[in-house]
Amino acid sequence: MSVALQKQNSSGAATAMTSIEEIRRCFPALARTHNGYPVAYFDGPGGTQVPRMVVEAMSDYLYHHNANTHWAYPTSEETDAIIDSARNVLADFLNASPAEIVFGANMTTLTFHLARAFGRGCEPDDEIVITELDHHANIAPWRTLEKECGLKGRMVKMIPETGELDWEDFSRQLTRQTKLVALGAASNALGTINDVKRAGEMAHSFGAKVFVDAVHYAPHELIDVRDWNCDFLACSAYKFYGPHIGILYGRRDLLDSLDFPKLIPAPDSAPERAETGTQNHEGIAAAAVDFLASLAPGPTLRGCLHAAFRQLQERSDALITQLWNGLQKIERVRLYGTPPDAARTPTIAFTINDVPSIEVAKNLAERGVFLSHGDFYAMTVVERLGLAPDGLVRAGCACYTTVEEVDRLLNGVRKLVSEAPSR
Repeated sequence: MSVALQKQNSSGAATAMTSIEEIRRCFPALARTHNGYPVAYFDGPGGTQVPRMVVEAMSDYLYHHNANTHWAYPTSEETDAIIDSARNVLADFLNASPAEIVFGANMTTLTFHLARAFGRGCEPDDEIVITELDHHANIAPWRTLEKECGLKGRMVKMIPETGELDWEDFSRQLTRQTKLVALGAASNALGTINDVKRAGEMAHSFGAKVFVDAVHYAPHELIDVRDWNCDFLACSAYKFYGPHIGILYGRRDLLDSLDFPKLIPAPDSAPERAETGTQNHEGIAAAAVDFLASLAPGPTLRGCLHAAFRQLQERSDALITQLWNGLQKIERVRLYGTPPDAARTPTIAFTINDVPSIEVAKNLAERGVFLSHGDFYAMTVVERLGLAPDGLVRAGCACYTTVEEVDRLLNGVRKLVSEAPSR
């Protein structure tokens, strides 16, 4: 049983949501200072900080259980059990079954691997639909099939003014030749949340499969692959307080039937037939999910996750409203994407007129505010916004972000604007 199944007080009653102070104590990185300032991490969309319990689980494995799999001695058997347990935990996280959970180096690697397998079953006239709003890890693997298999790629437009998908264009791109639709659950550049269920219903009506990039979505909303009825989904644990490892969900029948490139002696049943080589055993992401589930009470692991995500979302909604409204009032700042009352993650992209994005990031870093800049591998988004090659400044709120840190970011932007010359 997971240690996160139910938080209880000494009388046995379930306790309330973990306070922000308690959450912050879980993250040693938050003790860091820079130039005399405590560091405020707004770089979560590129990778969150890691709580102590996740690192301890990794070190415990390496110190006490380290072995390769499927051999008849204790540490190997313990490794098998740890991986099996992780599949169960990740299955709860995604509302899948353990046999549908595949591990790999990262989402990009897993998507290239899946695309290669998927392409082996396609014909030259078949089509794959991708979108302008996506991270290129959900574009390049599918475009590779144009060269390797002769497939045709169709690109759904985004609406630059809102940062949303153009659903009329989405409908136009679907044909009877569409074999797969690949789209992101949320934009890592702008924070836009897409209606995955709607896209899936449209794609399935043409007989196409659906692949979802949930890397940016997973830290902010609880995924339900059954409700979405998607065929494949990928995410990365280092975006939700875990180590650098990727997770792929695939419908069991598809994992069993796709022609995955594999070594002949390797297992030939799902999910291991979709995995290559020795995995990052110490990085298997169960402890990251346990951390999230430990933040709120519930009768099951999935129930804890529901409660934790619901309450974390309430906090992040307040933070993103504070950040959006504050930036909106600063002269020379331009915001991109949907406003706080729309479906979005707590990630905001902005620019400052006449100040390159890298200079904004450097200036704020000197004040102990860490955030990212550039195109974030969502290069097509930046191009459609007319911001290449400089890109955007991106600030993301995580479970450890405070109101005071948002104030520090806003004050830093105000000071930069007041000091930077305008043309």
